[in-house]
Amino acid sequence: MAEIWDLYNLDGQVVGEHVRRNEMPEDAYHLVVHIWIRNSEGKYLFTQRSKNKKTCPLKWECVGGSVLKGETSLHAALREVKEEVGIDLDTETGGLVMTQIRDIADGTRVNDINDIYLYDYDGEVDLGNATTDEVEQILWMTKEEIKELFVKEEVVSGIKNLSYFVNDKDGIW
Repeated sequence: MAEIWDLYNLDGQVVGEHVRRNEMPEDAYHLVVHIWIRNSEGKYLFTQRSKNKKTCPLKWECVGGSVLKGETSLHAALREVKEEVGIDLDTETGGLVMTQIRDIADGTRVNDINDIYLYDYDGEVDLGNATTDEVEQILWMTKEEIKELFVKEEVVSGIKNLSYFVNDKDGIW
């Protein structure tokens, strides 16, 4: 079944719908969520993409994905975390920290609105609780370990635009 997204204008109003993998209209954007999960030791949950993924197999990233038609950004964030790493996040332990709009990424027109979330979580993480097989493995990583992944270019290009988190520029790290 095709994945369908709502399309937005820059004012956040829904202006249509889009089928994933089709070319994006130039004047519309789709909504994407990235969820950074931090434990009380100051480590962040990083996921390695499944070796079976068509794009960027075995590259590292934070949890994230596209918001589906009719979903809110928050609902999509909570869904993606459950699907990918099997965690039911408590909405009281975090939330939206910023939104970033991208027209171009790595020389390709992407037209996305990135809602970036940060949640604190100290519970168990067991990929056996995940509802998809998108993730090969998970690790709790320090900022320095994440920076090293960026240096080694072992990170999905889609989150390279989030590298400023690792560089202490916004206070999240």
